[in-house]
Amino acid sequence: MFAIVRTGGKQYRVAAGDKIAVEKLAGEAGDVIALNDVLLAGDGGEVKDVAGVVVSAEIIAQAKAEKVVIFKKKRRHNYRRKLGHRQQHTILRIVAVGEEAKKAAPKKAAAAKTEAAAETPAAEAAPKKAPAKKAATKKAADTDSSADNA
Repeated sequence: MFAIVRTGGKQYRVAAGDKIAVEKLAGEAGDVIALNDVLLAGDGGEVKDVAGVVVSAEIIAQAKAEKVVIFKKKRRHNYRRKLGHRQQHTILRIVAVGEEAKKAAPKKAAAAKTEAAAETPAAEAAPKKAPAKKAATKKAADTDSSADNA
């Protein structure tokens, strides 16, 4: 099964197992993301309904493209400007192209694990109390009261 997805203002034809480089997406290497903007889906020569179709991809790496050199020059005016730019992109491996229901279960399980991990440190941190504030010294109290009287 293949799909045409839109991400970063560009369109890509993807199938399970493909590797593509797209505009930078949020996430770390190893994270699994869902590409929800599916424009077309098909299997072999027939086109399928795109409602509910999600493309799931794994982030392989966050990288930079080759350097693009921008050089401006005006003849006989001693005007030269040189700049460089390296566009950031994300390299994705397409894990699966299919229905949303199939991909929702692993995310819920992963979310439950992260919630359980988040609750454990919070329970340990609860008994700790902030240290008591120290009483103001007599000298500081006298200067404050004299400033109020003036």
